[in-house]
Amino acid sequence: MTVRHWFLLPARMVQMLLFVLPLGIVVALSLLTRGDYGGAEQPWTTEAYRRLFDPLYALILWRSLWMAALATGLCLLLGFPLALYISRAGKHRGLLLQLVILPFWTSFLIRTYAWLFLLRDTGLINTALLKVGVIHQPLPLLYNDGAVLLGLVYGYLPFMVLPVYAALERIDPSLAEAAADLGAKPFTITLRVIAPLAGSGILAGCLLVFIPSLGAYLTPDLMGGGRTVMIGNLVQNQFTTARDWPFGSTVSLALIGITGLLLFLFLRRAPVDAL
Repeated sequence: MTVRHWFLLPARMVQMLLFVLPLGIVVALSLLTRGDYGGAEQPWTTEAYRRLFDPLYALILWRSLWMAALATGLCLLLGFPLALYISRAGKHRGLLLQLVILPFWTSFLIRTYAWLFLLRDTGLINTALLKVGVIHQPLPLLYNDGAVLLGLVYGYLPFMVLPVYAALERIDPSLAEAAADLGAKPFTITLRVIAPLAGSGILAGCLLVFIPSLGAYLTPDLMGGGRTVMIGNLVQNQFTTARDWPFGSTVSLALIGITGLLLFLFLRRAPVDAL
């Protein structure tokens, strides 16, 4: 072995222990049979993989994909203008970035519970609207797809803002000025000059939002109230309530496969700029 291989040996051992070995265990569990009292036992079978194509689980996967995609789109729609504003804020950039990062100083669970107190029937929003006479009965703001989507956008919006801001900050301002001198309107400059140049940051932000949104289980569980089941909730339920470890492992592998494919496509699209 060369000196280079000796230096890489500790990193490879850590990779084996923390990634390859656990993944191998999950693969092995997915090929076993659910025990009479839960868990996993022999014989070896592919029954869990056949169950994965059941229309019920396909519907859950589809709901997870479109919810994650919609949350990513909304984060981009809200995050790009915010990141553009911060990049042009001059001496106030540091303060505005700190405000974006500020929610991370508090537990994600606590922030989610705060939304529960705001959106429930006796929460602040419904109480205020009832008192001013805008509504006569509480609005169904909680325990639906809209509440879950709100929670996902709120939770992962900073993951969109930060990489987009990093990309926008590297753009030479003279390019926008040149476009303006040639007669381009501000919206056209943003859409046809700034956005393409910030493409690597946009791709990175979309990836950082879509992947955790796809596997989210806390937000759908709390803000969906069990009515909005996503693939993360399915995995959690199979390992805890149903105690069907083989099927839970199979769903986990399907989720890993989807995220791995997205990473592969992303790295092919922007192998250097976005990293």
